[in-house]
Amino acid sequence: MTSIEEVLGRVSLWRGRETSVSELSGGLTNTNYLVDTEGDRYVVRIPGASTELLAVDRENERHNAAAASTTGVSPRIVEVLEDLDVMVIEFVKGTTMSSERLRSPEMAPRIAVSLRRLHAGPRFRQDFDMFRLTEFYLRVCAEHEVRIPDGFAEHRDDVAAIERALAVRPLSTVPCHNDLLAENYIDDGAQLWIVDFEYSGNNDPTFELGDTALECGFDADRRASLCEAYFGEATPELLARMDLQAVMADVGWTLWAAIQAKISSIDFDFWGWAEERWGRAFAAFTDEGFGRLLSDASR
Repeated sequence: MTSIEEVLGRVSLWRGRETSVSELSGGLTNTNYLVDTEGDRYVVRIPGASTELLAVDRENERHNAAAASTTGVSPRIVEVLEDLDVMVIEFVKGTTMSSERLRSPEMAPRIAVSLRRLHAGPRFRQDFDMFRLTEFYLRVCAEHEVRIPDGFAEHRDDVAAIERALAVRPLSTVPCHNDLLAENYIDDGAQLWIVDFEYSGNNDPTFELGDTALECGFDADRRASLCEAYFGEATPELLARMDLQAVMADVGWTLWAAIQAKISSIDFDFWGWAEERWGRAFAAFTDEGFGRLLSDASR
C-alpha cells in the first residue's frame, strides 16, 4: 500500500506549508487520514491492496464522487494523484453517524432528504447491479480459492427469484451510492452528508433504501418511515422491493466480506461479518414470508 508519507510530499495543496496528520478510523477498504495544514483540513483517501478483486473501479469512483459533489450532499474532490489512486477531499465538520444514531425517529426523513438530492443529481458513469456483482464475486472466490459460508450455493434459485420479481415492474434508475453504512453519513447539524463512492452507480432507488435500512438496523416501522419519507407513500409493493433489495445486499456483501477475509490487511473480523450477513440472508430465504415478498414486489 501507498504510505501517507509518500502522499504528503506529492500534494500541491499544502506544498511549502506545515502539516499535521492523524489517521481516521472506520475504513473497511481504504485508509483515511485527516491532514491539517495551517488551519485548512482535508481527508486523504489511500486505497487498500487488491481492491480490483472487490470490483472497485477507481476512475468510476472519482467521476461519480465529483458528480455527487454538485448536489451539495457530498464533499468536493480537491486533488487527485492518479498514479496512486489517491484522492484529497474536502473535510466535512460534523459527527460521523452510527447505526444507533440513525435509528432515532427524526433521522429517516433526514436520510430521505439527502438521498433525494443525490438521486436527482447528474447520472453516474456506470450502472450498479448487485445480481451481476454477486456473479463477479463468485468467480473471484472460485479463482482465488476463497472460502464462502456453508449453504450459499444452495440458494442461487432464490436469488434468481428475487431478480425476476424485481424485473416485473422495474423502477427508473437514479445515481445511487449503493453502500450506505451508517458511517458513510456525516451530520453537520443542518444536513446529512454522504461520503465514499466506491460502489456508486445508477440503480433502482429501492436498493439504496433497503441497503441503508439494513445497515442501520431499521425495524419494519423504521423501514416504512424511510419509504414514506422518500416516495411519499409506503405501499406493500415498495416495502417488498426494499426488503428484497436488503436481502440482496446481504447476499452480495457476504461474498465481499469473504474475499476481504483473505486479502485485507485491515484489522477487522471480515469472516465473522461474512457469516453474520449470510445468516441474515439465509433467514430471509427460509422465512415463510419470503414468497409473499416476491408476490408483492412483482404486483
